[in-house]
Amino acid sequence: MANLRSEKAGYQHKAALSNYLPKIDFIGTYQRTSKSISLLSDEQKANLSGLGTNMASSLQQGIAESGAAQTMQQLAGQIIAANPDLAPLVQQGSQAASQYVGQFTQQAAQSLNATGQSIVDALDTESRNMGVMSVMFTQPLYMGGKIRAYDKITHYAEQLSGEKLRLEEQELILDVDKAYWQVVSLTNKRNLAQSYRDMLQHLDEDVNKMIQEGVATKANELTVSVKLNEAEMTLMRIDDGLVLSRMLLAQLCGMELDETPVLADEKLDGIATKIADVESDASVAESNRPELQQLEIAKDIYKEKINIERSAFLPNLALTGGYMSTYPALTNGFETRFRGMWNVGVSLKVPIWAWGEGINKVKAAKTDAALAALQYEEAREKINLQVKQTAFAVNEANRKLQYADRNLEKAEENLRVAKIGFAEGMIPTSDLLAAQTAWVSAQSDKIDSQIDIMLTRAAYTKALGF
Repeated sequence: MANLRSEKAGYQHKAALSNYLPKIDFIGTYQRTSKSISLLSDEQKANLSGLGTNMASSLQQGIAESGAAQTMQQLAGQIIAANPDLAPLVQQGSQAASQYVGQFTQQAAQSLNATGQSIVDALDTESRNMGVMSVMFTQPLYMGGKIRAYDKITHYAEQLSGEKLRLEEQELILDVDKAYWQVVSLTNKRNLAQSYRDMLQHLDEDVNKMIQEGVATKANELTVSVKLNEAEMTLMRIDDGLVLSRMLLAQLCGMELDETPVLADEKLDGIATKIADVESDASVAESNRPELQQLEIAKDIYKEKINIERSAFLPNLALTGGYMSTYPALTNGFETRFRGMWNVGVSLKVPIWAWGEGINKVKAAKTDAALAALQYEEAREKINLQVKQTAFAVNEANRKLQYADRNLEKAEENLRVAKIGFAEGMIPTSDLLAAQTAWVSAQSDKIDSQIDIMLTRAAYTKALGF
């Protein structure tokens, strides 16, 4: 899981790097409306469609109002009165002129009506079906430092995930060490419990022989039997604990729970330990501990977050361009087809006033950065304390093992004397059982001391950041 988180951080850093490059997008929309957009009103459409008719009516009305027709009739009458012979010719000419004017007016009206209707048709948008297609690119030129800040933050986040991975590894190693030495401890204690049980079984046989010889009582035999039963129960509990401890170790190592790996140290007759005191070196821990490295990186991240908050209230400049096509087309009147055009431009956004929002956000980010610095100092102090404590624990475990060795030597000598005294009939069964119990306790203390050295050294190693 830690590896996957580290891999994810790497992808996020690559994504942040892409913000330096231009983005290319395609946008397409379609819309169906119940009505078209009209550039003319219904009254304007009617006037344009009847343009010729309206003009002819206006012309006839103007001629009638001006009296031109009456004047022509009077002039024709004067000509006929002066020249009666010309009357048929004048009448024919007058009728022909009136007919010609009427035909000309009618043709002109029809032509103008057609022209007006063509204008109405040309201005019909037919925009019930509308569509836009656009391919645009945007190249950031200056974003107030936001892109660079994101680049640094994701780079720091990638480093942070690496430190988290290292911490997970160290914690896993420590858990495996604990489970490993728990199995070794239980294996040695099982051998000890088995030896103690075998010792009690031998003593029980001796007491039964002594009862037959009349030198021991039934009470002695019952005392030994009780101790033997206790030893059997102790051995059974150790066996159960050993099974569970092996399961835990197998789980930590990624093995099947029913697998029973044989450990190298459990094959040995004893636990190989070296008694050597250690010195607490806080400087090593400060340079190696992944927790401190994470907090150090967190401080850098919070510093960059200040730049991000500040960038939101700085000018943003970008170069834009692309190709846009619309339906209906607008570049050559209204056409029911797709037509487009290239475009290029510059986009500038300059925040002017936000009632102190930017200042307060920057101050909040600076507060987070200050908190991160304090957390780093607090963690550094605690880690220094932890190094001193684990070093003290190692040295204390060394001293405990020395005491355990001396106690075991005394317990072994006490048991040897007790066995000789019991064989000679000089001491009772209870004293021999007490000597055996003391020997078992001393052996158990030595095993615990040896395991304690291993565990404290593992904790000290982790405290140093290894």
